[in-house]
Amino acid sequence: MIKIIIFVVAYLVLAPLVGGFLAGIDRIISARMQGRVGPPVLQPFYDVLKLREKEDITVNKVQDFYVTCFFIFVLVTGGIFFAGGDLLLVIFTLTLASVFLIVAAFSSNSPYSQIGAERELLQMLAYEPMVLLTAIGFYIVVGSFEVRQIVATDSMSFLPLIGVFFGFLFILTIKFRKSPFDLSMSHHAHQELVKGLVTEFSGKTMALIEVAHWYENIFLLGFIFLFFANGTIWGAVIGVVVCLAAYFLEVFIDNCFARMKWQVAINSAWIVALVLGMINLFIVYLV
Repeated sequence: MIKIIIFVVAYLVLAPLVGGFLAGIDRIISARMQGRVGPPVLQPFYDVLKLREKEDITVNKVQDFYVTCFFIFVLVTGGIFFAGGDLLLVIFTLTLASVFLIVAAFSSNSPYSQIGAERELLQMLAYEPMVLLTAIGFYIVVGSFEVRQIVATDSMSFLPLIGVFFGFLFILTIKFRKSPFDLSMSHHAHQELVKGLVTEFSGKTMALIEVAHWYENIFLLGFIFLFFANGTIWGAVIGVVVCLAAYFLEVFIDNCFARMKWQVAINSAWIVALVLGMINLFIVYLV
C-alpha cells in the first residue's frame, strides 16, 4: 500500500513537470526543424502561469464544470495506472475524461468548438479499437489486466506483442494531437479551425486543459513502458529510453506531414488495428 501511495503521489507531482518539460523540448525541436530558434524550454510553464493570471471569460459556467471533470478524470486515470490497477478501468476512465472535454466544447455553441468536438469524437472512434487490443494483448501474454502484474512479469511483452506495440505507436499520433492527425485541435499554429476543440476556452480553464494534457501524455507513455517492463532495472531503463524515443518520433512525424482528412485517420487506424493488432493477437493466442 505504501508503494502504491508513493507511485500515485509521484505521478501527481512529477507528471506535469516532466510533461511540461517535454512540451518545451517539442517546441524547440519543431522550431529548429523549421529553421527557427524557438522559445525557451520552460515556455510551456510560462504560458500556463500567464493563463492563470488572465481574466476568466467563459461562455457559460457549465463549461468550466465539464473541463474540471475532464481534469479530475485524467488524474484518476493516471492514478489508477500508476497504482497498478486494471487496464480496462484505465481505458474506461480515460474515455470518460475525453467525453467531458467534448461536452464542454459542445456547450459553448461556437461553430469552431463544435466542429472540433465532432472531430474529437471521430478520433476516439479511430483510436479506441487499438487501445482495447493493446489491453487484450497484455492479458493474453501475461494473463492479467493488472498493471502491477504486467510490470512484474519475468519477460518483456515487446517481442510477443511487437505488432500491437507498433499499432499503439501509430495511434499515439492521434492521442498526442500531432500531424497528420491533429484534426480536433493542435498545440502548434497550423490548425485551420483556429484552436478547434478549445477555441472558446481561456484563462484558468485553458491552463487546466494544458496541464491535463501533460498528465495525459505521461500516462500514455506509461503504456509504451509496459511493453519493456520485466521486473528488472534494465527493463525499466530500456522502457524509459523507448518512451523518450517514441515521443521524439511523434514530434518528428508532426513536422514532416500535413494534416489529413478524418476519413484517412479512421481508415488507417482501423487497418493498423486489424493488420498489426488482430493478427498479432491471433498468432500469440495460437502459440
